[in-house]
Amino acid sequence: MKNVTDSFVSLGHWPSAGSFGFNTDILATNPINLSVVLGVLIYFGKGVLNDLLDNRKQRILSTIRNSEELRRGAIEQLERARARLRKVEIEADEYRKNGYSEIEREKVILINATSDSLEQLENFKNETLHFEQQRAINQVRQRVFQQALQGALGTLNNCLNSELHFRTIRANIGILGAMEEITD
Repeated sequence: MKNVTDSFVSLGHWPSAGSFGFNTDILATNPINLSVVLGVLIYFGKGVLNDLLDNRKQRILSTIRNSEELRRGAIEQLERARARLRKVEIEADEYRKNGYSEIEREKVILINATSDSLEQLENFKNETLHFEQQRAINQVRQRVFQQALQGALGTLNNCLNSELHFRTIRANIGILGAMEEITD
């Protein structure tokens, strides 16, 4: 261990090693050093810097091209969407107009059908009333005829005696016989 520490201690005693310090003569040292450093950087770094800048430029240009293509695509989609919207609006107006006209047509058809049905019902009602009146009249006639017939039979039975009855029968037989001779 003593050898290692001795070697560090002995570095401070080298005669070729001088002191480190700043040279404050700007005109003598700094412009020359700077021009050498800049010259080396330009000479060796120019290709790398150009490659980096070219790569960056190409990426920016490709990004711009992609953005332009995306913008064109978005504009095309927007135009197609607007065209579809106009088409749908036109179709909606047509459906609305057709729907209203269809509704009006159905309304007229329904009103006409209802009117026809009411007219048929009115005719049926009138026919039914007429039929019922005729039936009632016929029933009344039948009753009146039956009552008249019963009254006439009752009167005839009371007024007729047997001889008058036989004479009426003979007269009717004679009329029937004469009718029979006429038809032959």
